[in-house]
Amino acid sequence: MRYPVRKAAHVFERVGLAMAGAACGLFVGAYVGAAIPMLTTQGFLLLMMLLGAVGFYLGIDTPQLPFDDAHSQIDAAEFMSAAGTLLATLTAFVSVAVIVLRLDPHMTWTWLVFAGWLAGVALQIVAGTKARLRK
Repeated sequence: MRYPVRKAAHVFERVGLAMAGAACGLFVGAYVGAAIPMLTTQGFLLLMMLLGAVGFYLGIDTPQLPFDDAHSQIDAAEFMSAAGTLLATLTAFVSVAVIVLRLDPHMTWTWLVFAGWLAGVALQIVAGTKARLRK
């Protein structure tokens, strides 16, 4: 009985993280799409949401290496996951702030947010995949 409950809890957690990533992707897509006319499409929003969902699903809560003398090196997957999560959520936070406060930042900031989002979710996806393949 205990195992199915733990498995269900894990699935709920992963789905929740994917939904949080999709929401972050929606905010970044809305901000970037509104500022860059060629990216103002539903397809772009869906792509940003998909990247966020996959990134947050795979990249948060990655399996860690055990802490012992045999594994004393830096866990690259854990570091990439943390850096990717920070970068992705920071760009989502900036996007929400721009939308809610109705700011009009320079186009350079928009491209930085877009690049930061892509780099963040890419780091999460690579880290999550790497951590799961090493089992």
